[in-house]
Amino acid sequence: MDSVSGLVESAERKVGDAVGGWTRVKLIVILAFILGLPLADMGTLSAMTAELKTTFHIDDTQVGLLLSVVSFIGAVATIPMGVPVDRISRRKLLLWIVPLWVVAEGISGTATSYLYLLLTRLGLGAVVAVAWPAVASLTGDFFPALDRSRIYGWIVAGELVGIGVGYFVGGELASLIDWRWGFYAMTVPGIVLEFVIWKWLPEPNRGGQPWIDLVEHKPAAPAGKQPDRAGSGEMSDMQAKVLGARVAPREHLVLHQDPTDRSVWWAVAYLLRLPTYSLAIAASALAYYFFGGLRTFAMLYFPQHYGISTSTVAALVFVVGIGALVGVVLGGYGAQWLLERGRLDARLLVPSVVLFVSVPLFGFAVWTHSVWIGMTLLTFGAAAFAAAIAPLDAARLDIVHPRIWGRGEAGRMALRSLLEGGAPLLFGAVSGWLGGGTAGLEWTFLLMLIPLLVAGGLAWPARRTYVRDVATAAASVKETAQPE
Repeated sequence: MDSVSGLVESAERKVGDAVGGWTRVKLIVILAFILGLPLADMGTLSAMTAELKTTFHIDDTQVGLLLSVVSFIGAVATIPMGVPVDRISRRKLLLWIVPLWVVAEGISGTATSYLYLLLTRLGLGAVVAVAWPAVASLTGDFFPALDRSRIYGWIVAGELVGIGVGYFVGGELASLIDWRWGFYAMTVPGIVLEFVIWKWLPEPNRGGQPWIDLVEHKPAAPAGKQPDRAGSGEMSDMQAKVLGARVAPREHLVLHQDPTDRSVWWAVAYLLRLPTYSLAIAASALAYYFFGGLRTFAMLYFPQHYGISTSTVAALVFVVGIGALVGVVLGGYGAQWLLERGRLDARLLVPSVVLFVSVPLFGFAVWTHSVWIGMTLLTFGAAAFAAAIAPLDAARLDIVHPRIWGRGEAGRMALRSLLEGGAPLLFGAVSGWLGGGTAGLEWTFLLMLIPLLVAGGLAWPARRTYVRDVATAAASVKETAQPE
């Protein structure tokens, strides 16, 4: 027993050390849980597509619409939701919105027609609208800038875990009992999340993370190293690195007044003038576009293409999911490793390279008929794709004033939701145009790799604009600092 206890304590220390302490571990798990909730629903529905087609006599395009409607509602609601994220308690927003998700999920299981199911899913878009802007804003306030790429890797893993859980739960319950129980089961994590947020998620001061240091009883920062408290007018370590490299800001975009009370349209228009923001959100949205289509039709395509059962594919999805989890964590760590060695553009360099690498891996996985070769390539492709997510997310926070993080992420999520929501519809329509069935989906997957290639192409030039945009954000923080 002593040896087991010693191993547990050793593991706990290693996990805590990996992210900077157990207070951070708790926050990372909660934020990852928030991101994973809507993706668990997506995975559940994707795993039940065959049963839904049989029950409601629908085609691939109508299946795509079931998934797309959540993203479309999220896209419409995300931009206005960025305003309360920047102005009121993010904790309260999440406590208000999660119960709506639970109710909508439960009602979805009672659907007696395709239209009924389609309408019940509208409420799920509200969680999509709040989750990412709130998580991005909280991440910026909880964690120092230099750590964000690595920390984001763990947080974004929640999306991948959510998808995997949804695939497994939806697929297994649909085959063992009935597809309706997939929706009923998804109400449980929502109820748990509501309790977790109420019990353990604090509302931090905007623009700084000093309270984490107090909770963890960390020693004061060494001489010459300033704490990362953008809200107090002190620049983050990331921004200090850029200014130390004597990079001039874009003077015409430096903010001289606190942007908290500016409209969401002003914030989005301002951010779109930052070259890196436009390139980064376009790259992210196009990458998620491909991911949205693959996620939707994987359970229709791979069982037939590889000649295996749906339950076998559902089990293999866990292997692919592990690859994606490894990729998302390594991507965050890799970008931070390069940054610490002087590559100021690391958070754009890593995504551009790994997105290019993922294209042939996904392409050959879709093309080959060997299940073992295909799933191996799919696992490595998912790892390469996922490695781009955390650095891109961290880079966006670096170039945005802390007081408009919520609205900045809202703009990004609106575009992502539109493309991710349109993917199932377009994938289904193109598949039908190409003859339908397995052959139609195969050519559709291969054609839709083009946007993924373009995503890598957009991240590459963003490397050259990123450092100057970080300097602009640093100058804006300094100009708008509140007097002590």
